[in-house]
Amino acid sequence: MAEKQYVIFKLDNESYGVDIMNVKEIIEYKETVKVPNTLDFIEGIINLRGEIVPIVNLQKRLKTGNTKVTNETRVIVINMEDRQVGFMVDEASQVMRISEENIEPAPELVAGIEKKYIMGVGKLENNIVILLDLKFILTEDEKAKIGEIRSE
Repeated sequence: MAEKQYVIFKLDNESYGVDIMNVKEIIEYKETVKVPNTLDFIEGIINLRGEIVPIVNLQKRLKTGNTKVTNETRVIVINMEDRQVGFMVDEASQVMRISEENIEPAPELVAGIEKKYIMGVGKLENNIVILLDLKFILTEDEKAKIGEIRSE
């Protein structure tokens, strides 16, 4: 049975995973520059080797709370369409292999647009990991608003 590798990260005490093939890099959190009149879950922007990268506070976006910056806070950088976007998480601790037989579809409780970014639930020994596709976590309208940050 096929296996995929996932970057496992934490929001609060919950474990989430994202396909390693979608991750460009993981960096330590650094102070962002606030952007006025932007979406409430945009933490700000950073300069990452010459490219302006918006930072999404993933807990705010998923409405699970608000990430508090600690020494463990990380930013998972992905390519989203034609630009890089960073997702702020409490910690990004490890890479794990999960076989397809240990992944169940997203629960039926999750409906509509919200279900689009939940790829499934991975079962690992005594834990479960919610598998996300960060490329679908923002709506088209939100992606357009983030795209405007670059051009201002």
